Amino acid sequence: MNSRERFLSACACAPLDRPPLWIMRQAGRYLPEYRELKAKHGFLKMVRTPELAAEVSMQPIRRFAFDAAILFSDILVIPEALGQGYTFRDEGGIAMERRLENRSMIEALLPAAEVPGRLAYVGAALSILKRELAGKRALLGFGGSPWTLATYMVEGGSSEDFARVKGLFYEDRAAFDLLLGRLTDSLIEYFRMQVEAGADAIQIFDSWGGAVAGPDYEAASLRWMRMVIEAMPRGFPVIIYGKGTGAHLMDQAFAGARVLSIDWSSDLAAARRSLPENVAVQGNLDPVILSTTPAIAGRETRRLLESVRGCKGHIFNLGHGILPSATIACVEAAVEAVTSWK
Repeated sequence: MNSRERFLSACACAPLDRPPLWIMRQAGRYLPEYRELKAKHGFLKMVRTPELAAEVSMQPIRRFAFDAAILFSDILVIPEALGQGYTFRDEGGIAMERRLENRSMIEALLPAAEVPGRLAYVGAALSILKRELAGKRALLGFGGSPWTLATYMVEGGSSEDFARVKGLFYEDRAAFDLLLGRLTDSLIEYFRMQVEAGADAIQIFDSWGGAVAGPDYEAASLRWMRMVIEAMPRGFPVIIYGKGTGAHLMDQAFAGARVLSIDWSSDLAAARRSLPENVAVQGNLDPVILSTTPAIAGRETRRLLESVRGCKGHIFNLGHGILPSATIACVEAAVEAVTSWK
């Protein structure tokens, strides 16, 4: 069984010799070769240039025995494709070119049908990766959830309290639904393009799902992800990663996702026991552990694996994206612990 087969079997909750593994943000800032390429070209150029995006995606595959490669890109390519560009603030975080202030600005966004053409470079990068991987490792595409994308678009960038987007949700539900509907349609177009370009699975990042008040999670976020998943090819593996959404795992399971990626604040074994047997789990090592020592990284990885021993449908991953402070030695120790697991 090669790595791609192992990954897809885990998505189907089939018995395996060991869990497949990959890590969120594996293509990126903890790798010296990535930092060198970024210093030469810049982040946005790498995202928009298929050959560079494919190269960054392959860098961790050449270093580590990961079972899946994930496309190097950014969730904010969708707002950009709709006419709302973004940059990075000098002090950190995201700055949108403008924020959506009213319904007329939402109505002025470009139609979803234009997304595949405006993001053709993503499809081109996936096609390059598909050829390079040659069916030996799984290829993952991704995008942000409609709610998470809306937070950036309405707040005007990164936010600490999400007051504006929550205000839109409570005060003008019709305008909120108009925006989320446009984003949902755009993601459907975008993900279909990724599937056609060769993606074996797609992860939806509901990174700010935990900012929604519990009783409103369905209306603000989950219903829109459900629509996206329902529009994918029947049986196609979709992963939902929701940061801070542990209370909604069962609802996410019934939204049609094949895999739920669990953040580090939840007990993975308890989550596995509570979910339907045909829904796989992914995660959920605390990313900080990869910034400690190789001995600790190996020990904690084995402890996590032991907690779900005998459970079907587990993909090893982190509980969030890898930190820039992660060390190569710690990643190697974690990978060794997984690949040698018996």
